[in-house]
Amino acid sequence: MNVQEQPVERDAKTDAETGVSAPLPPADVSGDVPASSPVGRLAATVERLRREVRVAQAEADGRALIELAKGILVERLGCGPAQAARQLAELSEQAQVTPLELAVDVINQAARDRVAEVTEAFLSATADPSAPVEGSAAVRLRAAESGVLAARDTQAMADSLLEHALRPLGAAAVAIWAVGSDGSLTLAGSAGFAPAEAARWRYVPPDVATVARRGLTEPGGQWLSSLAGSGLPTIGRREYTDGARIAVPAGTGGRIHGILEIAWPKPEGPLPRPVLRQVETLAELCAHTLEDFVPSAEAMREPRVVPDVAELMDLADGLHDPALVLVPHLDDAGHLVDFRIQHANSRFLDPAGRPRAVVAGALLLEAYPMAADVSELFQRVERVYATGEPFRAQRMRLTALVDQVPLSAVADISISRHGSSVLLIWRIEDETARLASLLQHAQRLGRIGGFEENLLTGEITWNGQLFSLYGRPPSSSPVALEDLPAYSHPDDAVQIGRFLRTLLHHRKPASAAFRLQRPDGVTRHMRVVAEPVLDTDGQLFGVRGAYQDISAQHWTEVALAATRDQLAHTEQQAVERNRLALQLQHAIMPPAQEPLRVPGLQVAVRYRPAETEHLVGGDWYDAVVLPSGLVLLCVGDVAGHGIEAATSMVVLRNALRGLAVTGAGPAQLLSWLNIVAHHLNGAVTATAVCGLYDRERRTLRWARAGHLPPVLVREADATTLPRLGGLLLGALPEAVYEEAEVDLAAGDTLLMYTDGLIERRDRSVEESLSHLLDTARQGPRTLDQHLDRLLTYSKSDTDDDTCIVGIRVD
Repeated sequence: MNVQEQPVERDAKTDAETGVSAPLPPADVSGDVPASSPVGRLAATVERLRREVRVAQAEADGRALIELAKGILVERLGCGPAQAARQLAELSEQAQVTPLELAVDVINQAARDRVAEVTEAFLSATADPSAPVEGSAAVRLRAAESGVLAARDTQAMADSLLEHALRPLGAAAVAIWAVGSDGSLTLAGSAGFAPAEAARWRYVPPDVATVARRGLTEPGGQWLSSLAGSGLPTIGRREYTDGARIAVPAGTGGRIHGILEIAWPKPEGPLPRPVLRQVETLAELCAHTLEDFVPSAEAMREPRVVPDVAELMDLADGLHDPALVLVPHLDDAGHLVDFRIQHANSRFLDPAGRPRAVVAGALLLEAYPMAADVSELFQRVERVYATGEPFRAQRMRLTALVDQVPLSAVADISISRHGSSVLLIWRIEDETARLASLLQHAQRLGRIGGFEENLLTGEITWNGQLFSLYGRPPSSSPVALEDLPAYSHPDDAVQIGRFLRTLLHHRKPASAAFRLQRPDGVTRHMRVVAEPVLDTDGQLFGVRGAYQDISAQHWTEVALAATRDQLAHTEQQAVERNRLALQLQHAIMPPAQEPLRVPGLQVAVRYRPAETEHLVGGDWYDAVVLPSGLVLLCVGDVAGHGIEAATSMVVLRNALRGLAVTGAGPAQLLSWLNIVAHHLNGAVTATAVCGLYDRERRTLRWARAGHLPPVLVREADATTLPRLGGLLLGALPEAVYEEAEVDLAAGDTLLMYTDGLIERRDRSVEESLSHLLDTARQGPRTLDQHLDRLLTYSKSDTDDDTCIVGIRVD
């Protein structure tokens, strides 16, 4: 007996206990090598030992389940282990099932968990509960559970799932993904995939769309009958190109810990509901192990989305040109071997026409294998990464950049390094496609549809846009040019008749505007432009042209005409309102006013209206001698412009004059004036400074309501008075204002003003006040010249009204 025919010696008692059948005789694995040769015998021995290892593993899993069932019987029957073993053997013999199948049934009855539910679903879905497939389903689920619980790590867990539960379902490989806090995916364990492929997929960044990520985001997971045509990258795509895939979330307690992805070697139809429930149960088993999963150091070495890469991705998304973000890909020794395409922006178009999701996440030489030879693109990227010196080139030829894809395009290339990443920008020029795209977009945006009509054969050609303009389905027949009157408004018959005569009879280009009555009842304003097509003898044999929907233009012109009329009326009203406001303002405060005559005191005022007439404001001033002999000095500014501001200014100015006759102090006067402003219609607010000058004592009592403080010029110095507390007028129904008194000496000058004198858009109030003090220090001898100088050298740029009240003590 040769080596291949020798049976594998196994313990018959163990087979009877576990129900695991003996392995089949080993096949001839030596190919053309004779079995009697040393090489053939060695191959047969290796195959025999491999099978014995698999059998030993299955027996170990079976013994674990049998021992668990014995423990359940000990607890339920109150007997010893030996009696529980005899009981299990007797029951299995009576039920005519293996001890392993009976042990699984005992465990299911005791656990009543998800695995038991799935087993019952299998049993209820078949007419023959004793069929071996159902029994084996329960055994392999419990065996898989036992293997997962006994697994040393997630890799052993993947091996156990594939061996015990997934291969019987026809699956070829499995991947277990752990979900990171940032949405990234880490390959926690895999089985059935090549080691190099598993190493390449150690880490998936958050923004890369894969089959596993779809399983994370899609309700109920992701099922693909075939990877072909899906456009989604994933582990093992080359090994199982046409195979089916499923990705199911692995979670417990309402939290998703990972994804279970299963690969089949060939296309499959939708999974039956019992099988799908079995897969979901396996995913739940994985979740318990993934709760404490920590990525290995090898997985952590894979480049992640660090802050500078994230910023570079945001930069790429903001560019108007196609761009790729590349991160270095290192080997185990730390040497640069390639660049991973971390991100492709929305404007990026793959030269081979592949979706962005396929390109993103791949290695540069994997996605574009000819980049190392053609135009030295990879060497350029590598040099930029090494030196940091950017590279730019115009019209670089990209012929055969992608192997087996005919390309003769050129591109403008820009490569630059940003931190540890590289930004690659390329704008591919395909003149024919670009012009066709531009023409298509121009027709769509301009709502233009083209046509061509052969008058000899009656053949008419319309493009898709013209069918849309006519409101007709693309499957309908085009409308002949001579039938145009039947589709237009009857009132446009004259224009259409003149258009057809010019085109068909006089054989000249023509155009016409008309109203198209569509089948859906919508009337559109159209313009048709056409030219005759003549043969070599000068005979007319066709016409070609275009229709344009000008409805928007027509209604825009109608609305524009109505708007012009409305604007003319509104402009006339605005001019009249501004004229009345200006007259009212000048009647109260003429720009040129005679100075106030007061013994021992010089008083001068200046008012400069806004240069723009429509900005008539609410600035006001007053200087009057009261019956008590005191001199009332005040300036104010009502918020806003126009007739409302001017009328409010008149009310406040006259109210203050009337209130001042009572003999009250400045603070009390502003308090009363605040009540007046608060109760005016239109919620009027204003600022003001009010002062009472005593000629005998040479003192000024003053208060302010949100206004700039007065300026005191004494000899060669100019300072602002203290900023007293006081809310602007009209803001609240009641307000309290502070009051102060300042002693003036002979030669002192006091200035009150509105913000139109100093306000600038590019400076703070403090800077503007500083400039005002510098100008005031250099004042001429007379008070009038002093005020004129302030107006002349004012640096305000807001074009607002300006009022100044100045007094000088003699």
